[in-house]
Amino acid sequence: MRPAVLVVLAALTVLSSVPTSPAAASGMTAEEAVKVALQKSGDIVRADANVLNARSGLWGAYSGVLPSVSASARRNGSFTNESRGTDAFGSLLFPSRTTDQEAYSGSYGLSGQWSVLDPSGIVGLSSARAGMKAADLGHKSARADVRLATKRQFYSTVKAMWLAVVQARALKLARDDERRVRALFEVGSVSKSDLLKAQVRTASAQLDSTLADHDVITQRLLLASQLGIPQEQLGEVDSTLSNVHETLDASGVLEEARKNRPDIQAAEADMKSAELALRSAHFARLPSLELQGSFTPKSTSAQKQKQFIDVTLPNDTLATGTTHFESKNIYSGRLFVSLPIFDGFATDSRVAQSRSQLLNAKETRDALLRNLESEVRQSLLSYQEATEREALARRAMESASENMNLVQQKYNVGSATILDLIDAQLQLQRSASELVSALADIRVAEALVDRVRGKGE
Repeated sequence: MRPAVLVVLAALTVLSSVPTSPAAASGMTAEEAVKVALQKSGDIVRADANVLNARSGLWGAYSGVLPSVSASARRNGSFTNESRGTDAFGSLLFPSRTTDQEAYSGSYGLSGQWSVLDPSGIVGLSSARAGMKAADLGHKSARADVRLATKRQFYSTVKAMWLAVVQARALKLARDDERRVRALFEVGSVSKSDLLKAQVRTASAQLDSTLADHDVITQRLLLASQLGIPQEQLGEVDSTLSNVHETLDASGVLEEARKNRPDIQAAEADMKSAELALRSAHFARLPSLELQGSFTPKSTSAQKQKQFIDVTLPNDTLATGTTHFESKNIYSGRLFVSLPIFDGFATDSRVAQSRSQLLNAKETRDALLRNLESEVRQSLLSYQEATEREALARRAMESASENMNLVQQKYNVGSATILDLIDAQLQLQRSASELVSALADIRVAEALVDRVRGKGE
């Protein structure tokens, strides 16, 4: 009995000191999972759409202050056959001669217009620039959120994999113990109650192992969903859990968060954009100056006319006339001032909407700043709690291992019962589970601290 127990003890001791993957140490790492999520996550797609929308607004703002130039060319033609009528001379009416007429005209050139002075458009351009900056920073914030969510789910999957390994080993140990208790019962060394307790422990271990295996499947499905890929394409996951951690200073992390958090910077830029949009809405009541002009290098027109004595004799032409006109280098321009007097409350509606956006943007920025310190402290407390749990779990693991050795020695000389040995094994199993959970929680808390302080990629 002693060699089997020592093998299990050695395996759990290795698990507590230098964790290795229960499946394959060369599988997908956390950073590789983050790279996949940053390419295929729906949150990133929506952030890309927001950037494109902001860029569209910026181009639209530029179109309001930059000159526009267009080139045009035209060619016209008209044909009139058998035009006839009457001429009045006093009270007498005389029929006019039948006429055929052809006319052509054409030109080509350039035209343009420029809002030389449009206060609303100029300030609106500044607002669009700030909005573009806010969209870019929002994109960075979305990437940081995806990074955190991916690492959290990745290490939840790793923890589930390790707990499944621990439960599988516990099930094997419970079955071995049940066989030993049954053998002792058959020779009369233990009571029927001891055998029943061993059977209950085996059934409980089998249920825990089944639930742990199901949890692995569930966590893998959630990880694949977070990455934006089918579960079949997920492959193996590298379940290495290192015990390396750093000492963090609360004031330093808080200062770093104030400087580097992309969501706070995006909120600042969004509020600046809303302030400028409100100013642009007010400036819509001011006069604007616009310049329009055109240049036509060449313009031509031609007209041909035939008059007939009798429409029944088409070749009996009375007169034929042709005219032709050509003009070159035609310049035209217009400069005008526009002052809005009453626009049906359109400007008032725009002002009210801009003021509403400003209030929302300001509250969003203020809320982020208000909650920043508490968010930093909570993340640091989570990290500290995870590291302390890891240290306690290691000490508990050492104590459980030592207790296991003592109970095993007592059991070998007959001073401890099989139930004492089973209890020591259960303590060792629980210590291993706590250590696995603490190591995984350290990595999650570390990712949370990186997100809170705005650590870049």
